[in-house]
Amino acid sequence: MKTVETENKGLKRAYEITIPAKEIEARVDAEVKKVAPNVRMPGFRPGKVPPNLIRKMHGEALQADALNNSVQDAVQKTIADNKLRPALQPEVALADGYEHGKDAVITVSLEALPDIKAPKVDGIKLERLTVEPDEKAVTERVEQIASSQKSWKDAAKTKKADKGDLVVMDFVGKVDGEAFDGGTGEGMEVELGSGRLIPGFEDQLEGVKTGDEKTLNVTFPDDYPAENLKSKPATFDVKVTAVKTETKTKIDDDFAKNMGLKDLDQLKDLVRDQAAQELNGLTRTHMKRKLLDQLAGAHDFDVPPSMVEAEYQNIMNQLRHEASHEDDAEAALKEIEADADDYKAIAERRVRLGLLLSEIGQANGVEITQQEMNRLMAQAAQQYQPEQQQQFFKYIQENPMAAAQLRAPLYEEKVVDFLFEKADIKDKKVTREQLEAAIEAEDDAEAEKAKAPAKKKAPAKKAAPAKKEAAKKAPAKKAAEKKPAAKKEPAKKAPAKKPAAKKAPAKKKAPAKAK
Repeated sequence: MKTVETENKGLKRAYEITIPAKEIEARVDAEVKKVAPNVRMPGFRPGKVPPNLIRKMHGEALQADALNNSVQDAVQKTIADNKLRPALQPEVALADGYEHGKDAVITVSLEALPDIKAPKVDGIKLERLTVEPDEKAVTERVEQIASSQKSWKDAAKTKKADKGDLVVMDFVGKVDGEAFDGGTGEGMEVELGSGRLIPGFEDQLEGVKTGDEKTLNVTFPDDYPAENLKSKPATFDVKVTAVKTETKTKIDDDFAKNMGLKDLDQLKDLVRDQAAQELNGLTRTHMKRKLLDQLAGAHDFDVPPSMVEAEYQNIMNQLRHEASHEDDAEAALKEIEADADDYKAIAERRVRLGLLLSEIGQANGVEITQQEMNRLMAQAAQQYQPEQQQQFFKYIQENPMAAAQLRAPLYEEKVVDFLFEKADIKDKKVTREQLEAAIEAEDDAEAEKAKAPAKKKAPAKKAAPAKKEAAKKAPAKKAAEKKPAAKKEPAKKAPAKKPAAKKAPAKKKAPAKAK
C-alpha cells in the first residue's frame, strides 16, 4: 500500500492511498476459501465446489466486499500511522475508472482534533450563589394552584348570567333546519367570556337564567375544521339547566385532599421541594458559566471548522424554529440572519469548550458507565416507535460516532462535577432576583466574549443560545387536578392559526443502518 499526503494545513489532512490489486485479490481468495465449505452446487459434494466456479457464482459480491474491507483497513492504518484523531468521519472516495484486477486509488480527507496541552484543573476559584426557598413564594404558589382550580356554586334561579359565570345547558345545533353530527349535547358547561366557542355563541348567553330556552344564531368561521360547516349559518336551541358563580377556593386540608394529597402541609412540602430543586439548578447554571469562562480564558487553540459549522447550524436551526412562532416571524428571521456572524463565533466557543472538557475528562479518568449508557439509550429510544426501538439500539451500538453524540451531554456534566470537586468554592447567599440577574448578565457576557473583537454592538438582550443549562424558570408542577368527565360540546371555535397548543410531533423513524 502506498500513501501520499496531499494536504496538511491547520487541522486539515488529505491523503491519496493506492491499494495494490494483488492485495485485493488475496482478500478475494481468502473469502473464497472461507465460504467454500458452505457452497452448494448440483453435481458436487458439499465443500467440493471448485474455487473458479465459486468466483463465477459470487465473484462480484466477493470482489466488492474485498475492496470495501481493503479501503477500510487502509484508512484506519493511515489514521493510526499518522497518529490522527478525526474530528468527524473521514471522507473517502474511490478514484474514477477503477476496474477489477487493477490497483485501487482512494482519496481520504479529514479534519483532525487539535493537540491540547493537559489543562490545569487546580487553582480554580468559584463563587456559589445560593438562595433559600422563600416561604412567601411557597404560599403564593399554593394560591396560584388554588386559583387555577375554580369552584362553582349554583346561583339563584333569578340570577342573570354575566361574563365570568358558568352556564350549564342542553343544546341542539342545526344547519338549514337540520341537526348536524356533533351538534347535540347535554350538561354542557361554558364559562362566559372564555372565548372557547365560536364567535357570538357565548355573547348570546349573557342574561339567561336557569330554565330559560333560547335559540342562538351564529355563523361558523371560514377556517372551521369541519369542511361541511365552514362559513355556514347555524342555530343552536339551548335550554339553560343552571347558572353558577365562581367561589373562592378555600386553601385547607380538604383542598389538598381533593388533589390526592394527605393534607395542606404535604402540598406545601412538595411546592417547597420543587422550588429548592429549581433554585439549585439556577445556582449550578451560574457556577458552570463562571467555570467555563475561566477555562475559555485560559486556553486557546484551533478547532475543526467542520465541527464549528455543525454547531453553528444547530444554533441557527433552533433560532429559526423559535422565530417561526413569533408574531412577526419574517422580522425575527431577518434579525437572526443579520447576526449570523455573531452566532458563528458562539459556535466556535462552544466547540472549543467541548473539546477542552473532553480532554480534561480523559486525562482524569472521567467515564460514562455502561449502566449510564444503557439509561441514555433507553431515554433516547422513547422518541421512536416501539417497533423501531431495537433498530435504534443496534444503530447506536454499531456506530461509535452516534454513541459519542448521545454520551456527550452527560459526559460534560460529569466533567463539570469533577472540576467543581477540585475547585475552591465560596458560598454567598443572594435573593432569587439577584441570582437570575447574574445569569442574565452571564448570557450577555458570554455572547460578547464569543464575538470579540466585535464588529458591531450586540443587539439588546440578544442572549445567544449560549449553552444554557436550566436557565429558564421551570414552573412548579401542579398537583394532580381532578377534572370533570368530558362532555360533548357544541361546535368549538376553530383553533387560532398561531400555534397556542402545538400538535405533538410524530415519532421519528429509526436511523437507517450505516452502510
